[in-house]
Amino acid sequence: MKLTRYTDFALRVLMHLASTPDRLWSIAEVAAAYGISENHLMKVVQDLGRRGFLTTVRGRGGGIRLARPAEAISVGEVVRATEDDCPMVDCGNCILAGSCRLTGALAEARAAFFAVLDRYSVAEVARRPDLVAAI
Repeated sequence: MKLTRYTDFALRVLMHLASTPDRLWSIAEVAAAYGISENHLMKVVQDLGRRGFLTTVRGRGGGIRLARPAEAISVGEVVRATEDDCPMVDCGNCILAGSCRLTGALAEARAAFFAVLDRYSVAEVARRPDLVAAI
């Protein structure tokens, strides 16, 4: 399974904010740190805020920070929130759909994929905050 660039950016933002939980970051700072378009990152940040991962502070001296501790945000939760909930293959028009067991096998694989991601928090994947913050 390949994750979208959108999910990649969402995870990067959360890891970056986890590296310094007491600091407010501007979107421009995070975008510059990762070489990401500010416009694209703005959409990701708005979505993460709407879903309760980030808190935004408006105005002069404002910025973004995690809405809850990085230890309380699982990577699986983020991936589920940012990826479309589409099946790995489209079985709707397949003539084998009635007798094929591939759909079940792929559903099991997807569940296992998310079970592994659920075991990791954003804090764990950003374990070296000194390196993440230095980017």
